[in-house]
Formats: sequence, structure tokens, C-alpha cells
Amino acid sequence: MAEKATGAGTATKRARKAVAADPGEGTVTTTAPQNTSTDTVTVPRGAESVDPATLPVRPGEDPWTSEEVHELHDELISDLERLRGEIDAAEAAISGLMRDSNDGAGDDQVDAGTKNISRESELALANNARDSLAQTERALERLEGVGFGTCESCGQAIGKARMQAFPRATLCVQCKAKQERR
Repeated sequence: MAEKATGAGTATKRARKAVAADPGEGTVTTTAPQNTSTDTVTVPRGAESVDPATLPVRPGEDPWTSEEVHELHDELISDLERLRGEIDAAEAAISGLMRDSNDGAGDDQVDAGTKNISRESELALANNARDSLAQTERALERLEGVGFGTCESCGQAIGKARMQAFPRATLCVQCKAKQERR
């Protein structure tokens, strides 16, 4: 009986080692012949991956140029960085306001109301920045993928001038006007 327990203990130790070495559930580790070449294949991302000729334009507009696409891409990237900074600043301000909200013993109603308004204002700013960040990320995905410059409602070209003025646009002027009238 003691021999079986010892043998079972060794099997358990081996199982533990196998589990510890396992890279994760559902993953398969295979050994393939090693490629001695140091060449790497890179998938183009960003403005380089966009063919300006594939971006739609309205009748009478000049086609997109690669410089315009790079400029638009750079603008979206800088918007992402700016919005992330705004969100971080707003969250820090909210954290400070929440921390200071409990030490208001002796505050009159005006002080308490002012603190509430400040908190709500910071929350609104943070939420607006998050919404803008999501729209900017989506515009960047559309620019690097499929659908940039195409109206999501009617499927027509949004227009180069509108996209340059507001790169997060997903609707053409006519569809946006219909949406706002509702």
C-alpha cells in the first residue's frame, strides 16, 4: 500500500510540473523547424496601409492623395493622445473630488452643492472625452480598414471635405440632417 502512495505522489508531481509548464488552457505547443533567416514579415498598419485611391469621394471632388491620408491619420493619432490625457486628468480630478467629499463636516448647503456640481461637471467632461475617444478609435479603424468615408446609412460617399473637417463622421450631410430632425 505504501508503494502505491509513493508512486501516486510521483505521478502527481509530474502532473503539477506539466500544468506549470503549460502555457495556458486551450493552447497547443508544437515544435516546428526553426527558420534560420532573420527576415520578418510586417503587416502594414496606419496610414501606410491605406490606398488613397480606395477612399470614396463625392462627384466633383479631387481624389485623396497619400499626403492627405497621412495628415488625417496623424491628426487622429494626436487626437487619441490628447483625449487619453484629458481622460486621465478628469479621472484624477474626480478622484480628488470624491476623496474630499467626505470631509465636509460643517459645510453649509452652498458648499455641499458646489462640490456636487464640481463632481458632476468633471464626470460629464470625462464621459464626453471617453465618447470622443471611442469615435476617434473607430475612425482610425475605419481609415486603416474598410468603410472610411462611406455613409453608414445610405452607403454613399460622405465627402472628402467633410472627412477632412470632421474625420470621425460616419454619416453624409443629408443623412445627418435627417437624423437630427427626428
